[in-house]
Amino acid sequence: MAETDPEIDPEIDWTGLRAEAEQARLRAYAPYSAYGVGAAALAEDGRLVTGCNVENAAYGVGLCAECGLVSQLHLTGGGRLTRFVCVGGRVGAEAELVMPCGRCRQLLWENGGASLLLLTPAGERSMSEVLPDAFGADDLA
Repeated sequence: MAETDPEIDPEIDWTGLRAEAEQARLRAYAPYSAYGVGAAALAEDGRLVTGCNVENAAYGVGLCAECGLVSQLHLTGGGRLTRFVCVGGRVGAEAELVMPCGRCRQLLWENGGASLLLLTPAGERSMSEVLPDAFGADDLA
């Protein structure tokens, strides 16, 4: 992530937010895949929220890092997410930026909306770019 990269807003502390995601990844419970994921985000009031993946022997009931992050958002007062970073990698390997899965993109849309900014392997992207034509609360009205 070069400082002169036109895809990155220099006013956003993506480095600090990524460091928080990397710390969350170290707390992941991933005994089956050995692939830890950490996520970090800022809420509109400046709060930092984080999450890590939690695997389960019944694979389908594992929790993605974003699930824990969104739970922490609501546990600590709710609000909207404004910035988000997700990292992942094999235990013992260096963390890399990763994209949220489809389920988690929907969670992020619900809690941050179209303008939520994500740091992705391709640079800074809005939720409307990573989940175009999203289904949301307006569709239920």
